[in-house]
Order: sequence, then structure tokens, then C-alpha cells
Amino acid sequence: MRLDKFLKVSRLIKRRTVANEACDAGRVTINGKPAKASASVKAGDIIEIGFGTKAVKVEVVDVQETTKKEEAKELFRYL
Repeated sequence: MRLDKFLKVSRLIKRRTVANEACDAGRVTINGKPAKASASVKAGDIIEIGFGTKAVKVEVVDVQETTKKEEAKELFRYL
């Protein structure tokens, strides 16, 4: 799955366009390497997102095309 779509489906970032912009600005890394919005995401990857002064680090647990709001937090776990 594309990185920008995963960020939206997992609700780490609210909108796909915002996820796209964060990737273009270099604020998102996968396994320690800067990632483009089109980068592929699979289970086991470590994603780090910079939000201003703080960063969020998560591990991808599962990848799904769509999910309900309640189940979205099961796609990743915070590190």
C-alpha cells in the first residue's frame, strides 16, 4: 500500500493530501530513511512522522485498504 494512503486509512494523518505534503516536505521516514508518498508500506515497517516539535514513531502491524474508525488504531502500535 502507498504510504500516503496508509497514513490516511490508519488515521495517523487526517487527509491524504496532508499526508502527501508531509512526505514531500521530508517529515516522514520509513525505517529511518526519508520516504516519498508513493513508497510501499508493509507490516513490520517503522514509520516516524515529524509534527512540529514532536515526532510520532509507530510500527505497522497490519495493512488494509479500508477500515472503520474503531479498528484504525489496530493497524499500528506506538513505539
